[in-house]
Amino acid sequence: MSNKLQVQVERHLAAIYQNGEISELKNYADQLIDLIGLTDKEVIENRNINHWDQSDSLVISYGDSVLAENEKPLHTLNRFLDKYMRSSISGVHILPFYPFTSDDGFSVLDYSSVNESLGDWSHINTIANNYSLMADLVVNHCSARSPWFENFKQGRNPGHNFFYTAHPEDDLSAVVRPRTNDLLREVETSIGTQYVWCTFSHDQVDLNFRNPEVLKQFVSIIKQYLDNGVRIFRLDAIAFLWKEIGTNCLNLAQTHEMVRLFRTLIEQAQHDAIIITETNIPNRENLSYFGNADEAHCVYNFSLPPLLVNTLVTGNCTYLKQWMMSMPPARNGTAYFNFVASHDGIGLRPAEGLLSDTEINILVTTMQDFGGHISWRALDNGDSKPYEINISLFDALQGTVGGTDDLGLQRFVCAHAIMLALEGIPAIYIHSLVGTRNDHQRVENSGHNRAINRHQWQYAQLEKQLADQDSSHYQVYSQLKQLLKIRRRQTAFHPNATQFTLHLGDQIFGFWRQSLDRQQSIFCISNISAQAQSLSLVDINLIDNEIWHDLITGQPCTLQLQIDMQPYQTLWITNSLA
Repeated sequence: MSNKLQVQVERHLAAIYQNGEISELKNYADQLIDLIGLTDKEVIENRNINHWDQSDSLVISYGDSVLAENEKPLHTLNRFLDKYMRSSISGVHILPFYPFTSDDGFSVLDYSSVNESLGDWSHINTIANNYSLMADLVVNHCSARSPWFENFKQGRNPGHNFFYTAHPEDDLSAVVRPRTNDLLREVETSIGTQYVWCTFSHDQVDLNFRNPEVLKQFVSIIKQYLDNGVRIFRLDAIAFLWKEIGTNCLNLAQTHEMVRLFRTLIEQAQHDAIIITETNIPNRENLSYFGNADEAHCVYNFSLPPLLVNTLVTGNCTYLKQWMMSMPPARNGTAYFNFVASHDGIGLRPAEGLLSDTEINILVTTMQDFGGHISWRALDNGDSKPYEINISLFDALQGTVGGTDDLGLQRFVCAHAIMLALEGIPAIYIHSLVGTRNDHQRVENSGHNRAINRHQWQYAQLEKQLADQDSSHYQVYSQLKQLLKIRRRQTAFHPNATQFTLHLGDQIFGFWRQSLDRQQSIFCISNISAQAQSLSLVDINLIDNEIWHDLITGQPCTLQLQIDMQPYQTLWITNSLA
């Protein structure tokens, strides 16, 4: 074992456990290093390596988003990916595939098992052999019906002192939460009544990382996931991990240090493995999880979905452009993780400080008009505030603030064309990939707003739709797949390639990408309005001694050309023949 690694892990532990929770730092560091299998390995020196390039993009899916008779859903998902996406994507994020009790997987019963209704580890291994596999490390909480919590109530191990407790008389007024239910849950235990901390729901009890045994359990879990092919770890709800009474219990220093520790252990155990922090919080706080290029390899670009949807339904890119100009380029070894839709909804906290309350209220009302629901969070004064819009992205873009229209498909494709061209690694939710609509029946059956965008397709029916060229599902899939295939060949779309925002008015949104070797430039121009717009190529300063063409249409572009852009049309104008 490298002495450098030993010292590094001890340093992380000393920063986390400042109040003497660990009496023997060296011994505990040894245990963590042994648990993750690093005893005989040497520390890697250069950590600022880009483990990605322009060919990388992911699909996000539940293990049972696509179903077939007499077949495990994970096998069906693999069949779908192999048939429809093999040539277009590099990875897949399978949302929690463990046994669970609620929240569609995020209330975990057993981290070491695959939910038998989905399949088993052999199915996970098969997918991991063909795609870069991203899995959730649900690190903040677990199920209130888990063996750990049962042991907590009985005073047994493992589980004793595994959960964070407080008292109703404690000053909890500053605690930031994404839900409106009571923070504390009263529980009878072998030592009397205790009040366990529940950031999200009373079925999701928060783990107590003050107890070093909890960290040891998760390091063992990480090792198991690595051994089963996981290469991307999504640290779910990581911002809430460490609690201190009297603070907001969000983004505390110990939480950031825990991310640094996870990164050290994971990338030393598997040099090409990366971690992504899931922090659905205001933009400035979200960016802090890059640290000094020593925390997350990637952070979710949570501000992108609300800003991009707002841009396309208002026909004005002012706010999106202002945000783009404020975003720092990611350093080598780090990257943005871009998405427009996910299994959750369109988060509104990441829009705070970027959109005015008036803009947010208009957006909320518009989404409700398109069939969406609103989830709320509690404020410290007892009021509630919109936290998330729950809607399928295809329905979210079926119109503008003026109402629905017949440009929904063009608007939807435009959103993805913008996202795919941005600095960072793109991910497309499976229901966006095939243009799934709002599932109101699933909301009614489950009683949960988020179910609106968690449809389950019968594979045979989905194949029928994707074979029908008149189907909106086919039209969405074919256009997005084509954009993905174009993207992966362009060096200027490397996740860390240069990006500059262009100024082309309020109705045309544009930015410039340049490859790391400076050989390729791409001008990414989108008409984000419902009216045709005229674009003069002189305005984007194309170099006149090079030959330019649009990657999407294949049409040549000359400096003297005045282009009439159709509503929601995107151009990727490049000087490369790639």
